[in-house]
Amino acid sequence: MSEPVAYGGQAVIEGVMMRGARFFTVAVRRQSGEIVERVEPVEGVVGRFRWLNRPFLRGTLALIDAMALGIKALMFSANVAMEDATNAEISGRNSGSSGRVSDMAVSATMVLGVAAGLAVFIGLPSMGAGLLRQQLTSGFWLNVAEGLLRLALFIGYILVISRMKEIHRVFEYHGAEHKTINAYEAGDELLVENVRRHSTLHPRCGTSFIIVVLIVATLVHMVMGWPVWYWRLLSRFAVLPVVAGISYELIRLAGRHRGSRWWRWALAPGLWTQRITTQEPSADQLEVAIRALQGVLRSEGVEVQQGVREAG
Repeated sequence: MSEPVAYGGQAVIEGVMMRGARFFTVAVRRQSGEIVERVEPVEGVVGRFRWLNRPFLRGTLALIDAMALGIKALMFSANVAMEDATNAEISGRNSGSSGRVSDMAVSATMVLGVAAGLAVFIGLPSMGAGLLRQQLTSGFWLNVAEGLLRLALFIGYILVISRMKEIHRVFEYHGAEHKTINAYEAGDELLVENVRRHSTLHPRCGTSFIIVVLIVATLVHMVMGWPVWYWRLLSRFAVLPVVAGISYELIRLAGRHRGSRWWRWALAPGLWTQRITTQEPSADQLEVAIRALQGVLRSEGVEVQQGVREAG
């Protein structure tokens, strides 16, 4: 028997992307208040090559697929935002600008951002822990120190960016995405007044995944000792697919056993961190998230309710 589809998504600029097994939908609210949607098939590596869908192998591939899909969703929302901004700026005047963001520019920016992030979050904690070598002579404790520094760096980073108005709004859409998925998985009708009662936290969230990755990475690094700095950095990058594969399977298990007290305890750090990366959304933001999920369900032949607005 096949596993039930685990719907999920991400927040984008003034909107939400939801994905299923075969389709994804991006719903974005324009400055005019109109909600625009884009529905496309999911074309991932794992979907095209079923033999790759194996435990511990699919984690890295699923992460690559998620990043590619995220870039598509962000490009759509960025283009809508650019068109709105351009239209507002040139109201009543002609312009040669289309107000669209180059796909190549967005993709290059995302790739460079990921590369820079890996360099910072892998390199800095490792070098920082290396400075403690005289105080911590054991490789075990040096790896623990590196892991704690990496975790502190990540949490500090999201705390800083959460104070930015634009990012805080994205975090509100992130909360809307989680509330909508939680409502759907609880069997509630997808109406704003029903969805808003649910939690902004979800065990399959990307934030929880990153926290699990940081913890698993520390455990994996412990068995690798504390080699000279250049081998240490190379080894950190080399084991990323292993770390991603283990972390992905843990997140999948947590999603299937979310009622288990043990799993709730094991994933508590990720859920705590989601209190930063998700914020309470408005009714309008919930409506966008509901429309995105309904678009996916409709495309995959699942019966959905039509109403989304708050009663009264």
